[in-house]
Amino acid sequence: MNPIVLFSIVFVVFLLLGIRVVFEYKRALKFRFGKYIKTLQPGFRWIIPVVETIQVVDIRVITINIVSQEVMTEDNVPCSIDGVVFFRINDPEKAVLEVEEYKFAISQLAQAALRDVCGKVELDTILSKREEMGKNIKEIVEMETMEWGIEINDVKIKDIQLPENMRRMMANQAEAERSRRARIILAEAEEQAAQKLFEAGQIIDQSPSAIKLRLYQTLSNIASEKNSTILFPFPEEVLPVKKKKE
Repeated sequence: MNPIVLFSIVFVVFLLLGIRVVFEYKRALKFRFGKYIKTLQPGFRWIIPVVETIQVVDIRVITINIVSQEVMTEDNVPCSIDGVVFFRINDPEKAVLEVEEYKFAISQLAQAALRDVCGKVELDTILSKREEMGKNIKEIVEMETMEWGIEINDVKIKDIQLPENMRRMMANQAEAERSRRARIILAEAEEQAAQKLFEAGQIIDQSPSAIKLRLYQTLSNIASEKNSTILFPFPEEVLPVKKKKE
């Protein structure tokens, strides 16, 4: 084979082996003989084959699950809590050069922070203030990862698993609370009804005409039943009539 043709083929292959495409949502760290040179921006890039290598870093928001942790709360209640961490790499160089396996490091930090934060509060606080617990965990993790060029966007507590006996006790407590509220509402309704009846009685007592109207209304209700017989034990004239004051 012609040496020129052979050289041309080798040269083309050499060029093709060095072609790299960096996507918009990624950054590529270029190393030459293992030494960091620079960070490649998105687009068509070329490196020297064999001599240079790249390590690609995703700069989008990344999620990591916090493995379920066994936590003993301040009021001595055992529970299993898991969550999720949202973070973004702001400085790819630090994220690669300052820490080995930043995802694993963040996961371990989040697990330790979750146990520390949830172990210092009571169970009711964890159940009612998940957002606050997540913010406290975020602050702890953020203090460590700031030097790695990583920004913690948010930490969420996903699920809280309680022992079976504790779930039964909480269900009974909730049922008792609902029963208490129902009794209070019923008592308030009875009180309001009694007040209205008292006011109506006072009005009727002050007006004999109102007494007669009430009597007629009662008779009308009774007469709606066809099998009813109404007997007057006394004539209507014996009903008291209040005289008008002169």
